[in-house]
Amino acid sequence: MEYPKDRSWVIFNMRPEAKFSDNTPLTAEDVMFSYKLLQEKGLPSFRAVIEKEIDTVEILGKHKIKFTFKKGIPTRDLPASAGSLPIFSKNYYEKSGADFEASTLTPGIGSGPYILDNLDVGQTINYKRNPEYWGANLPINIGRNNFDKIRVEYFADYNSAFEGFKGGSYTFRTEYMSKLWATGYDFPAIEKKWVTKKLLPSGDMAPGQSFIINLRKDKFKDIRVRKAIGLMFNFEWSNKTLFYDLYARINSFWENSDMAATGKPSQDELIILNSLKNTLPSGIIDSDVAEVSVSSTKQLDRKNLRMASKLLDDAGWEVGDDGLRKNKNGATLDIEILNDSQAFTRIIEPFIENLKSLGVNAVHTKIDNAQMTERERSFDFDIVTGNFPMSFTPGSGLKQYFGSETADVSIFNKAGIKSEVIDELIEVVMAAETREELKVAVKTLDRVLRSYYFWIPQWFKDVHTVAYYDYYEHPENLPPYDMGLLDFWWINNEKYNELKNEGAF
Repeated sequence: MEYPKDRSWVIFNMRPEAKFSDNTPLTAEDVMFSYKLLQEKGLPSFRAVIEKEIDTVEILGKHKIKFTFKKGIPTRDLPASAGSLPIFSKNYYEKSGADFEASTLTPGIGSGPYILDNLDVGQTINYKRNPEYWGANLPINIGRNNFDKIRVEYFADYNSAFEGFKGGSYTFRTEYMSKLWATGYDFPAIEKKWVTKKLLPSGDMAPGQSFIINLRKDKFKDIRVRKAIGLMFNFEWSNKTLFYDLYARINSFWENSDMAATGKPSQDELIILNSLKNTLPSGIIDSDVAEVSVSSTKQLDRKNLRMASKLLDDAGWEVGDDGLRKNKNGATLDIEILNDSQAFTRIIEPFIENLKSLGVNAVHTKIDNAQMTERERSFDFDIVTGNFPMSFTPGSGLKQYFGSETADVSIFNKAGIKSEVIDELIEVVMAAETREELKVAVKTLDRVLRSYYFWIPQWFKDVHTVAYYDYYEHPENLPPYDMGLLDFWWINNEKYNELKNEGAF
């Protein structure tokens, strides 16, 4: 890479030995083709971001390409952003006539260590290691990509998937369901010591899993309504009754990191807040950061119910003779929580019951994955479960989750956030030049984001809960922020053959 101190441009000098899996060379022409393809046919939210960042792209040689960035914007992360653009094969698309936007079962051409072997639609996808992978002997890849084949099995629901694992249909499982982790791992393969169950440390931040409120809906414009809804989700009861006390509550968009806002703003945070041109949310300067409500271990916490009732009363949603809250026009406060996961039913139903106790006409609607995708993309929902996966070095990608420019186009900005203050703070984060400046800027952004109450944070674990047939092995020291399964683990062939001969799978 070549770039000046101000990072106003970057030149990538590509490895001449790089090639696609069909053995055609990977050149600057492919990079240019990919950039234009994404510019024309990429996700709208992605296009919106790169159009504001990249000014021109020039081919300087067969393996040399230059990105020049637009003036007047923070450039700290732009070389990395440009370098992370996926590269597609120009030769493949031009010869095959493939339409980038069309659904297809014909695999495209990649340049990585694995290629698609075969698939059974809706059942299985099989990948195999590319024996001619051009980067196999690069120092960064020594000891990585150790599996000859990778098989991904699909199941209709979570319980079916667990039964498949018990029977040896697949051999590595990350367990996300606390009830199963606590009570379900007593099947024969465990008793015969074919399967091992482990807690592996994770230093990664929480993924921001939460119930997300759609701010595009008029009924959610009033922050008092959003606060009241959040008070009705009882994490403490859920953790004790449903999760076997295996989880901790998420509070911050950067939970489990040193970038989460705490207490009142620090002096450095106040400097940023006081420099902003737009009106700050009420109480930001002199109040503690917004924290999730703490409930009793009874399903309906009476204290939180009283607080939520007052909030809705003050917002003009009063209880009628039928027990339902109505506004001045007589409309009921209708709230639908969408759910495409069978495992979440037992979590959402008590939440619905609590909302009904508040006088909310709440319903739990169960739909399939395809319907969920369609309704999220068309923003046709009240509340859904989603994630805000944040980076340890956040930058322009924040716009896809929180930027006003993406609120009506981005599948990532599920809440539909439009805030000039948040937009300003994203620019401050992007402009940070040192790690300490970045940390302060992110804490300030976290503080302001949480003050809008557009999410109801859920839960996380600071460990990986995994179970696998006991022929996988891994280094003693795993990466701090990732389990590294496909990167650093390998198979002990002797153990594999022993288990196979014993009928484990």
